[in-house]
Amino acid sequence: MILCVVRSPITVEETGMARKVSIVLVDDLNGGPADETVQFKVGSTGYEIDLSAANAAAFRGHLAPFIKYARHAGRAPRPRGGQGASARAHNGSIRAWAKEHGIAIKDRGRIPAHVVERYEAASS
Repeated sequence: MILCVVRSPITVEETGMARKVSIVLVDDLNGGPADETVQFKVGSTGYEIDLSAANAAAFRGHLAPFIKYARHAGRAPRPRGGQGASARAHNGSIRAWAKEHGIAIKDRGRIPAHVVERYEAASS
């Protein structure tokens, strides 16, 4: 996954004091002045590079063919907890049937497949 975030150079001036702090970005490719910091991620590793406007455009240009065919990666779907009411009612029917027919089954947890198969065969 590649994530791009742009950060501009920062200049801070404090009025009334003889102090000025400047952060100057230097293009990491050619040592010239940089216009922005580009952050991106490949796999699980994040990277940051300071680039001039021309080099940043070239970077994005090289990624364009891949981005064109890529899909957005959202958050992974959250697993649903438990069952719905209809599934619980169905399981309750299976458990009641199994007990009526002398099949040992626990009151909670997964119903063994062979019990479900016998119930469905009997109910057909």
